[in-house]
Order: sequence, then C-alpha cells, then structure tokens
Amino acid sequence: MKSYKISEILYWIIAVLATYEAFSIWSTNRDKAYIFIGFTVLSVFMALFRRHYRNKFKNRENPS
Repeated sequence: MKSYKISEILYWIIAVLATYEAFSIWSTNRDKAYIFIGFTVLSVFMALFRRHYRNKFKNRENPS
C-alpha cells in the first residue's frame, strides 16, 4: 500500500518539474515545451488514477 502512495507522489513531482521546464523553455523552443506539457498532463492523470485505485483498494480492505 505504501508503494502506491510513493508512486503517486513521484507523479506529482514529475508534473511540477515538467511544468517548470515547459515554462522556462517556452520562449526559446516551443516544440520541446509542448512535449513537457504533455508529460505534465500525463503525470497528473496517472497520479489521479493511482489515487483512485489506492482509495478503492483501501475501501475494499476496510469496509465500513
């Protein structure tokens, strides 16, 4: 269970770093900036996907 949370945090870190990189190279190389924006969108999607399944498994283990 702990590895799901760690991977979720790593996806958020990747999203922040990719966003920073996209904004820092926006004026010099737009094509590369678009790739980093794609990485940001993918990382946010994967982090939310991981959170959804982590909560789903947690609810399955501990039904109320």
